[in-house]
This record gives sequence, C-alpha cells and structure tokens, in this order.
Amino acid sequence: MKLVISSDHAGFPLKEEVRAHLAKAGHEVVDLGVYNTEPSDYPDAAERVGLALTRKEAERGILICGSGVGVCVAANKIPGIRAGMCHDTYSAHQGVEHDDMNVVVLGARIIGSALAFEVVDSFLGAEFSATEERFVRRFNKLQAIEARYRCGDGAANQA
Repeated sequence: MKLVISSDHAGFPLKEEVRAHLAKAGHEVVDLGVYNTEPSDYPDAAERVGLALTRKEAERGILICGSGVGVCVAANKIPGIRAGMCHDTYSAHQGVEHDDMNVVVLGARIIGSALAFEVVDSFLGAEFSATEERFVRRFNKLQAIEARYRCGDGAANQA
C-alpha cells in the first residue's frame, strides 16, 4: 500500500521507526518530514499528509506528534480527512471499518514503538465495511456535515 507519513519534532524518532517498519513490511512509504528533532510546528505535518491524501498521492496516512492531539485536530480541518488518534489495535482497525478513517495518529510520548507497529499494522489491514448499511449511512452523514461547513459558513447555513 502507498502511504504518506509525517511528524513534528517530538514525533520524529517514532516516525523513523514506524517508517522503517512499514518499508520492511513491503509498503511504499513517502516521508513528508520532518527530518530531525529541530523544533517544528505540528499543523505543517498534518497539512502535508492531508493534502497528499486529498490529491490521491497515497491511500492512507500516518501522523505523529508528542501527544497526537495536535496533528489529529489539525488534520481533521482538511476536507476529506478522517484522522483518529489510536493507541490500541482495536481503535485502529475499527476506525477504518466503521468510519473509513484514512489517517492514523500516534502520540510519540504516549506509545512505544512495539505497540505503534501493531497499531499501524491493524490500521493498514482494515477495510471500510461498505456493505453494512449502518456504517454507510453514518459515513454519508459525516460527508453531509463536512459539505455544510466546507465554506466556513456552516452556522449561517443552519439559520
């Protein structure tokens, strides 16, 4: 599978380990930075992954920062991105199966490398349950919410 991965400075060491793990497993991994532990801004990492996915340059993305929270919030600002912070394998596969999550987010200060490998493997091994009506219905509702707020005037659309 073709993937994009990015991090801020706090996530850099874990990003390097996850990237190597995925490449060894046979995935094509495009590293969108950062490339060292010099201070950097997490929104930039999230935007790089989000834009690559919206441009269909990869099938899924992985984001890593210190806690995972920052990149998760930032990534979900991009239309079409469904990022979920996962520090367990159940959430990683369930997020894809039920919610069509396309970005898994890890907190480098929260999760160790061995568990991170299991989480990304679970995320990548899952597929959206497109044949189950309840998941498709819920996904369509998410799409409708995103469409209403895409132009930044969703509140006005509700009046």
